[in-house]
Amino acid sequence: MLQFVLNTIFWTLAIYGLFEIIKNLIYLSTYTKLKADGIYIIIAVKNQENRIEGFLRSIIFKILYGREESLKNIIVADLESSDNTKEIAKKLSKDYEILKVTSWKDCKEIIDNVEEI
Repeated sequence: MLQFVLNTIFWTLAIYGLFEIIKNLIYLSTYTKLKADGIYIIIAVKNQENRIEGFLRSIIFKILYGREESLKNIIVADLESSDNTKEIAKKLSKDYEILKVTSWKDCKEIIDNVEEI
């Protein structure tokens, strides 16, 4: 009986570890495409669903069509909004490659994983 319990615990931890590895691989493949050769804008937002789309579009416009060549990416860090702020930003991130949306907690990890040239 003890052997069964130990095997169950072992395999449960092994499966959990596999899920964590897969989650980290997905995370790294998503956010390590950032390059270290430019200026990043990190925007912390909370409950700004009425303003976030216009604000982000104005910054994106300046980066893509203006003379702001040193600006490379915009990282929107959501501070656990209770409205649709994060969803609106995620919708825009599908249209614009330079826009990344994450939680505030994960923002530091993104910055730590910026690739060196």
